[in-house]
Amino acid sequence: MSPAPRIVIVGGVAGGASAAARARRLSESAGIVLFERGPDVSFANCGLPYHIAGTIAERKRLLVQTPESLSARFDLDVRVDTEVVAIDVAAKVVIARHTRTGKETREPYDALVLSPGAAPARPPLPGIDDPRVLTLRNLGDMDAILAAIGRGGLGRALVAGAGYIGLELAEALRQRGLQVTLVERLDHVLAIADPEMSFPLQEELVRQGVDLRLGASVAAFEAGDGFSAVLAGGGRIPCDFAVVCVGVRPETGLARAAGLELGPTGGIRVDDQMRTSQPDIYAVGDAAEIREFVSGEPALIPLAGPANRQGRIAAEVILGRDSHYRATQGTAVCKVFDRTFAMTGLGEAALRRQGIPFRKIYVHPADHAGYYPGAEAMTLKLLFAPGDGRILGAQAVGGAGVDKRIDVLAVAQRAGLSVFDLEDLELCYAPPYGSAKDPVNMAGFVAANVLRGDVELWEPEELAGPGTGMLVDVRTFQEFAKGSIPGAVCAPVDELRDRLDELPRDRELLLFCQVGLRGYVAARLLTQHGFRVRNLSGGYRRYTMEAGARTQPLACETPGR
Repeated sequence: MSPAPRIVIVGGVAGGASAAARARRLSESAGIVLFERGPDVSFANCGLPYHIAGTIAERKRLLVQTPESLSARFDLDVRVDTEVVAIDVAAKVVIARHTRTGKETREPYDALVLSPGAAPARPPLPGIDDPRVLTLRNLGDMDAILAAIGRGGLGRALVAGAGYIGLELAEALRQRGLQVTLVERLDHVLAIADPEMSFPLQEELVRQGVDLRLGASVAAFEAGDGFSAVLAGGGRIPCDFAVVCVGVRPETGLARAAGLELGPTGGIRVDDQMRTSQPDIYAVGDAAEIREFVSGEPALIPLAGPANRQGRIAAEVILGRDSHYRATQGTAVCKVFDRTFAMTGLGEAALRRQGIPFRKIYVHPADHAGYYPGAEAMTLKLLFAPGDGRILGAQAVGGAGVDKRIDVLAVAQRAGLSVFDLEDLELCYAPPYGSAKDPVNMAGFVAANVLRGDVELWEPEELAGPGTGMLVDVRTFQEFAKGSIPGAVCAPVDELRDRLDELPRDRELLLFCQVGLRGYVAARLLTQHGFRVRNLSGGYRRYTMEAGARTQPLACETPGR
C-alpha cells in the first residue's frame, strides 16, 4: 500500500464514520472518501425513539456530524445520497450511483471499508406494503412515524415486536398520548433476556397502559373497513398505523456480489482485524460477523459501541497498526418507562443452547443504602462457571443503578475476573450512591458461597418432579400469611433454634425466604445441626417472577390516553 493510501468507506453512522475519523487522525495525507446512501452521514439512531417521545425536542440534536462538519474538521470527501452498487475486486474500484440523478461514478481504492449496516426485517405478510406499515431505522423512518402521529384524529398504534426498539417505541408512543398495542410472538418481551428477568418489564408495560399481547404474531394487515392488523390464529386489532420491529438483517448484498465470504450467521466473515476474505477489504458494524465473547462462536450483535470500535480498528490496521477486535459481550441496556433492564455476556437460555455448563444466583438489593431516601430495588442475576467461577453473563432489572452494576460486571467479565474477585471489588460508597456491600459484591458473596459449598441451592422447576423435599418458609408468620409457595410450612429463622425438634431429619428441607438472605442464614444453622437443606437463591421474590413469566400478565384491553 502506498504511503498515502486512498481509503473508500461505504456507509456512515457508527462504524463508517468512526473509521473515517480515525483514519484522518492517523494520516493527514490519506485520501478518504465516504459514501452514504441516505442524506445523513452520521446520526444517533439510538436516539430516534426519544425524539418521537418528545424527550429530545430538537431533531438536529440527532445529527452527530454533517458532511460539512466532517469536511471541515477531518478533510473528508463525503458523498451523501450516493449508493455503492458494485465492487470491482480485481480493479480495486467501487461503482457508486447517485440516488436522485442516477449518475454513476467509479472510485478507486487502496483499502475499502464496508459499513452497510442492517435493514429492518419486513416479513412477507399480506398488506405489509401499505404506507401505514412503518419501520424505525433512520431519520426518514422517524419522520414518517411523527407524521403518522401528527395527522388529525389518529390515536391508535400497533407495534409488532418487543425487542429493544419495540419496547422503546411503545413507551415513546404512549408518551405522545396514543393507545398502543404491543404484539410479541414469544411468551415474554425482550427475547435476549431470560423470561423471569423480563417479567418486571411486562408488569411495567401493562401498568403504563400498553395493551400487551404475548404469544401472538401479526399474520396480515388489512385496509378494508379501516386499517387493522390480523393476528395469527384469529383476532383483529384496529389501528391507525403500525410499526414493525421484528429484528434486523445484515445488508450483505454488495459483499456477496463481490464474492466476499459470508459466515454461518449470514454476516460478512471477518478476522479479528476486520479483514474480509478479499485483500484490502474490511467490514465493520452490523453487517460484520464477529466472535461472541463467552462462547467464541460466530455471532451478529448489532450494537453501536462495538461498531464504533470496529471502525476504529479497521482504520488502524489499514494504516499499519497491529490492532485487534476482541469479541463482543453484548452489553446493552433498555429503558421501559420507570424500569431498566441491562445485561452482559450470555443469558441462561443461550448457555443452555450452546451446552455451556453454568451456575446461577439471584440477589435483590437496593441501588443505594436503604436508610437513605429514594432507594430503588433491583434484581441481579449472575451466571458463572461451576468450576472456577468465571463470569459467563449477568442480567439486572429494576430502577436506578441497574446500568452501573452491569457495567461493572461487564468490565469484570472482560478482565477475566471470577465471582471470587467480585467479593473483593472496592466500589464507591456513600448513602446516596451505594451500599457498603455493593450489589456486585453481594452477587460475588452469594456465588462464592455456592462454589465453596457453604450452601446448596434448589430450583423452582424441581417442585414439579417426584420426591420433592419439605418446603420451609423461614420468613415471619405475617409474611407467610400474605402469600407463600404452595405446600410450604412456616418456620421463622429467628425461632429455628427452639424448633429443631419439629423439623424432620429424614427429609431434605427446601428453604426459602423473601430474597434469599434469611434462607442462607437458616441453611447454615440447620446444616450444622445435621439437617439436609438447600436454599432458593433469590427467594420468594424470584419464585413469583418465574411464576409470573409462566402465566403472562393480563393485557390492558382499554388503555387510557
